[in-house]
Amino acid sequence: MRKQAGPEAAVWPIWMPGADRRHAAARDWIHQETLARPAPGQALPGEFLLRDGTPAMIWPLLPTDAGTLREGFRRLSPDSRQRRFLATLAELDDPMIRLLVDSVDGVHHIALLLIALPPEGGEPVGVAHLVPDPADPASADIAVTVLDDWQGRGVGTALVSSLMQRRPAAVTRLRTLVAADNRASLALLAGAGRVSSGLPEQGVLDVTVELPAAIQARSAVEKVADLWTGCTRKFLDQT
Repeated sequence: MRKQAGPEAAVWPIWMPGADRRHAAARDWIHQETLARPAPGQALPGEFLLRDGTPAMIWPLLPTDAGTLREGFRRLSPDSRQRRFLATLAELDDPMIRLLVDSVDGVHHIALLLIALPPEGGEPVGVAHLVPDPADPASADIAVTVLDDWQGRGVGTALVSSLMQRRPAAVTRLRTLVAADNRASLALLAGAGRVSSGLPEQGVLDVTVELPAAIQARSAVEKVADLWTGCTRKFLDQT
């Protein structure tokens, strides 16, 4: 989809190592927690397992994550870049970063990062966006990007599951453009709801996904994460 990725239920973590997760202390924290794993059968708060058994966590994309997105883009193969943006891009320029990062508000533009926590250390391996259509609040575009080495492990599935839990109540369908040969993205969309599309035009499908009724109940973990994110954004705005 301008995008990727079904049935891990991703949850929000209740901890955040800092507003700028690229800070050395944050990396050290993740590394230490990954090496000092809890006892068997236990997990870190907000942790879940990917399809291949790798522990992972999902947290909000913050204004300080522009560098994370740029670095992740550089690690994508040319094929993954083409499938994500339906165009050939050498870099994420400033206008694209403003679109992908600065416009995120957690309400009208929701964006999530998935952090994989293998024994050798944690790293961001996927990002997902949900953006309602201003002209049609019942529709929203979705975009998922997963690093090549992590594709096929359930990263996209977990991100989409969390986005669907977080979507605005008014959103009842997804509309997005997908390369006709992008089977992974089409399968991901099929897992989200009832899919329909017209004939491909220049190798691209205009896909609509009718979503099941939203689950309104939200966990305490998600509510705490919302409060933390709101406070963080307010602090960053003030500083």
